[in-house]
Amino acid sequence: MICLAESSGLARVRSLGFQALVALLFAFLVAPLAIVVVTAFDASVTMAVPPESLSLRWFAALLDSPIWLRSLVNSVLVASGTMFVSLLVGVPAALAVRQYTGRTQTVMVGMVVLPLLVPGVIIGVTLLTFFSRFGLQQSYAALVLAHSLWAVPLTFSVAQSAFARFDWRLHEAAMDLGASRFQAFRSVVVPEVRAGLLVAALVAFIVSLQAFVMALFLSGPDTRAVPVQAWNSLRQRLDPLVSVVSTVLLLAVVLLVLLSAAFAGLDRLATDT
Repeated sequence: MICLAESSGLARVRSLGFQALVALLFAFLVAPLAIVVVTAFDASVTMAVPPESLSLRWFAALLDSPIWLRSLVNSVLVASGTMFVSLLVGVPAALAVRQYTGRTQTVMVGMVVLPLLVPGVIIGVTLLTFFSRFGLQQSYAALVLAHSLWAVPLTFSVAQSAFARFDWRLHEAAMDLGASRFQAFRSVVVPEVRAGLLVAALVAFIVSLQAFVMALFLSGPDTRAVPVQAWNSLRQRLDPLVSVVSTVLLLAVVLLVLLSAAFAGLDRLATDT
């Protein structure tokens, strides 16, 4: 009995310790975001925590700042383009890889995810040299293609996971009933993996929003996105508009996640990936 009580007490201590560790990790991850959001509503220019007084002063200043508004628009445009390219490449790649097994599949997966292992500085310098030969070094196309190098492997991984959970016998049954391969895929597969594809799209969009290193090499005054603009501003002083723009993007991402959960179903959004 004494041994059982000691074992139960030890298990409880371990459980409490694990819960405390998870709480500390959560606080460590959330605290920077909370600070950014709080300082966005600070009326002063000091970005104090806690704020001296709350105000929408800097949100109004954002609306009067053509540079920051332009960077917001650029971020959304590049992220949208990256999302489209990543889905266009990553989803078919995930479908193609499932046709293979063993070492061949392993090699193909490794080739797709390889860009994630290459430092951003090396990719940025290489792409700058490449796009400069065609006069595209400061274009939206260069930024979209650069961001897609990192977004495609992630989109591929999410789509591959979603397809792995699907019962492909349903697809074969639809073809046996007279549907073409495309019709069977559109009518049978897509509805079942919709949540996974939404997650893949969100991942690509968010990866592009926060990409900095490659954007620093490839963007110009007309294509400069929020991360690069924030870096330029913070080099000079603590700019409250950095917190405001970060808060706007954070709220936009949360809204996209909520809309996707409502569209696909929160339970499927969690389980299909």
